[in-house]
Amino acid sequence: MKFGHFDDVRKEYVISTPQTPLPWINYLGNEAFFSLISNTCGGYSFYKDAKLLRLTRYRYNNVPADTNGRYYFIHHNGTVWTPGWQPVKTPLDTYECRHGLGYSRFISTKNGIRADLTAFVPLGESCEVNRLVLCNETGENQTLSLSSYVEFCFWNAVDDATNFQRNLSLGEVEVVGSTIYHKTEYRERRSHYAYYTVNAAIDGFDTDRDVFLGAYGSVENPKAVRESARAGGHFPPGHR
Repeated sequence: MKFGHFDDVRKEYVISTPQTPLPWINYLGNEAFFSLISNTCGGYSFYKDAKLLRLTRYRYNNVPADTNGRYYFIHHNGTVWTPGWQPVKTPLDTYECRHGLGYSRFISTKNGIRADLTAFVPLGESCEVNRLVLCNETGENQTLSLSSYVEFCFWNAVDDATNFQRNLSLGEVEVVGSTIYHKTEYRERRSHYAYYTVNAAIDGFDTDRDVFLGAYGSVENPKAVRESARAGGHFPPGHR
């Protein structure tokens, strides 16, 4: 089965299905900040040290494979889907992942809504930038909501993967405007923090995974996303 091809002109590898045999991963980074991103938006970020300064959580050897990642849930007419297919696995009308030199781009459509997501790490900055553009191609006004999701790691990747008693009960955050600051201490040294921010006013947020997912919930079907249609916005045709 053919899963993709090289685009020699753009110097990209183009993946035509999210259901590859294993996650096909691209590496993004600069002098100090690094991210790994798969063809389904899975992966993680770290600052300088992949073990001791891990920023986001990734579950190795997990079932389903390639979790977690940076996810954008689009709730439209009762259907929830994501640009990279994971984690909800809603069948997409079209899908394409382009792994380039220092960036990855995901272009997918569902029910007349087109999502174009680009992820990259800028030079000289300690962050990963995601640019998501949605376009209504239906010719009619639509109502949808958009929810983003990321899971912070408690700095030490090995402890984070094994010390479940600590990880399920510890976490300190501060929310200012559209920015969530992750301030949990690493070995009692508060000399650092991580943050997650968006460039628009938000309708709401959760910093408690159990609240976001719901009782006995999962990232494949989060409670907060199911209920997000109540705050959905008006989306004119052709609007981006």
